[in-house]
Amino acid sequence: MEIAPWLKAGLWGLLAGSALLLGAAIGYFAPIRQRLVAGIMAFGSGVLISALSFDLMDEAFEQGGFTATGLGFLGGAAIYTFANWLLNQRGAKHRKRSGNQQANEQENSGSGTALAIGALIDGIPESIVIGISMIKGGTVSLVAVIAIFLSNLPEGLSSSAGMKKAGRSVNYVIGVWGFIALASGLASIAGYSVFGQFSDEVIASITALAAGAILAMLADTMIPEAFEEAHDFTGLITVIGFLTAFLLSRLTEGA
Repeated sequence: MEIAPWLKAGLWGLLAGSALLLGAAIGYFAPIRQRLVAGIMAFGSGVLISALSFDLMDEAFEQGGFTATGLGFLGGAAIYTFANWLLNQRGAKHRKRSGNQQANEQENSGSGTALAIGALIDGIPESIVIGISMIKGGTVSLVAVIAIFLSNLPEGLSSSAGMKKAGRSVNYVIGVWGFIALASGLASIAGYSVFGQFSDEVIASITALAAGAILAMLADTMIPEAFEEAHDFTGLITVIGFLTAFLLSRLTEGA
């Protein structure tokens, strides 16, 4: 029996989101050095930058033109930045940091909820993109799925390590990332089911909006964590991640 396209979208989103849970478990239970965490974070940043450049933005431009793509891209960055600013005031500023920067409930009441919401807004744009990629032809963009999986792993790893140092319980940490993984699948279903009814220009704007939100998230959260520990090697590791995703994109095109 063939699986319905909307369910396929959800399963792909769940697969990509599961890397968050896997990374969280590793970060919480395994004694990994912060420098290694930072290196993995830099690699994941490069992967996502490549994916949004050559997969998301290029596709959005071809589908909807510059105006729709540009407005969506700027809008996504603006929406994410504003939401991130609000959450930072509530104690979620260092949610992806693996050191002792994260606030605990004693220092900032409500920071646990803010951390969970922050993790959610970080992951939703990426998951929506997976569903949108299936609208035409019902085939998922494997490059997007692989890139998001590879970037989600260090996100969960770094954040959970910081949560542990802030005194968060294992039930809280695994519960948060398990919920985000499930929400990733639901967001992919929404990306396929909801936006499939709209015009090419609207779909292009939404794709670019997600790309803008992802790039803003990288600049605000992932890259600072990578530089904090990796320092002079951050740029090189990021470039390696970028090149990896670029090669995956070209190999997939030729397949």
